Amino acid sequence: MGIYNTPQRFNQMKIIVTGATGLVGAEVLRQAILDKEIKEITAIVRKPLEIEDPKIKTIIHQNFLDYSNLSEVFKNHDACLWCLGISQTQVSKEQYHVITYDYTIEAAKAALAVKPGITFIFLSGMGADTTEKSNTLFARVKGQAENTLLKMSFESLFIVRPGGIKPIHKNKNTALTNKIMIPFFPIFELLTPAMVITSVQLAKAMLHVAKNGSDMQTLHNMDLKNIAKGLKD
Repeated sequence: MGIYNTPQRFNQMKIIVTGATGLVGAEVLRQAILDKEIKEITAIVRKPLEIEDPKIKTIIHQNFLDYSNLSEVFKNHDACLWCLGISQTQVSKEQYHVITYDYTIEAAKAALAVKPGITFIFLSGMGADTTEKSNTLFARVKGQAENTLLKMSFESLFIVRPGGIKPIHKNKNTALTNKIMIPFFPIFELLTPAMVITSVQLAKAMLHVAKNGSDMQTLHNMDLKNIAKGLKD
């Protein structure tokens, strides 16, 4: 593993975002549009985006196990923010593993093959289990993905583990179980503030790490909140 906390600094950064139709990915797009240090945002998606802006370039891509046609895309960007994911309640165990693990690792391999210096940020989650022994599918597979990424030779790799993500903007692709939880976030924020983060805080923190690095390779919920808190609006 190379030095992970000092990626090359860019004044006009070009980033890739996956999962851009989801809760976190869509918020990353919104915040990246507002960020003057980000020049270009390439969204790799299966279907067109609802968010439009001159900064955004959309690539419709169907096979997330094959990135052979995207080599130049990875080569020409400074960072990849991997926000693609799905709730374990929405698919079978086998599908969840493919989407959460296989998609991620195949993309990481493709990016690494053409640009070892690319900053790769993996959206994991609180409770990810790197022993890979958890009875919870989410924890076990996220932990497995983290372990595999950490064994790869990225010069700049970061893993983010947010807790409960409070949506600031509505997203029609939010899983039903997550929608049910939305009214309870004020209670969670009051009782367990260290376990809740807003989608805006998370997106801003991820973008900050993409641009500036961090002295931590794995960033937990409070780490992310503290980064976001320290940023100027």
